[in-house]
Amino acid sequence: MFNDIAQYFRTDTLPHIWCPGCGIGTITAAIVRAIKTLQLDQNKVIFVSGIGCSSRMPGYLDFNTIHTTHGRALPFATGIKAARPELDVFVIMGDGDSTAIGGNHLIHASRRNIDLTAIVINNSIYGMTGGQTSPLTPHDKRGTTSPFGNLERPFQVLELAKAAGATYGARATAFHNQLLTKLVIDAYNNSGFSLVEAISQCPVSYGRRNKFKTPADMLLWQKEHAYKAGQRIGHEDDFEIGEIFRSEAPEYTKEYDKLRQRLKEVSR
Repeated sequence: MFNDIAQYFRTDTLPHIWCPGCGIGTITAAIVRAIKTLQLDQNKVIFVSGIGCSSRMPGYLDFNTIHTTHGRALPFATGIKAARPELDVFVIMGDGDSTAIGGNHLIHASRRNIDLTAIVINNSIYGMTGGQTSPLTPHDKRGTTSPFGNLERPFQVLELAKAAGATYGARATAFHNQLLTKLVIDAYNNSGFSLVEAISQCPVSYGRRNKFKTPADMLLWQKEHAYKAGQRIGHEDDFEIGEIFRSEAPEYTKEYDKLRQRLKEVSR
């Protein structure tokens, strides 16, 4: 199965460093298959990431890649897209990277509606730095900073992006990897800021503390608790998958280009 997408990987950097049973590898393959389906020019694709487990992804991919500072993937990506709007920019972030230290940047990238395809890999925990709870850790779940259960309610990251002005939002899981590929394609085709939440299993930092015996148990949990629009929610842990919202609004780089043209005309 890997051979069909091997051309998009820096195979000399493999094998990867993700823990056995982690869902990020599956999510990586789903994203790369979306790019293959879209037939994008490999030399015009840029992957931008911050810091965290998911942010290691660009190190394995044979595109233009940039591994930035914690929480700052979106500002770097915004600068790239504003300077070179013809490039296809994908932003890879984790749940803590995007909604804690990077939360302000997520709001403003959504507000600008700049044409970026952002993927938040949500494994419900700070997996790389010790298992601390993140802003997306579910209520009452355990981490190293919440050994008796998380008291805080998690962000609904897609609702947050929608309220701030993003024009496309979707969700899938590592289990629903074919759906994830389709949603990344749809996100790319949206003219504006697109956010895809990819729910991943973290068997080491999250699973062991929250009564999951194996990574397979976590994948089955994703299968059992995901529902499609119109289906009935049966449990507080249930969540919707598929396209969550879509709207239209002016895209930032196109509006900026119009401004440049007006200024040229005025200055003649």
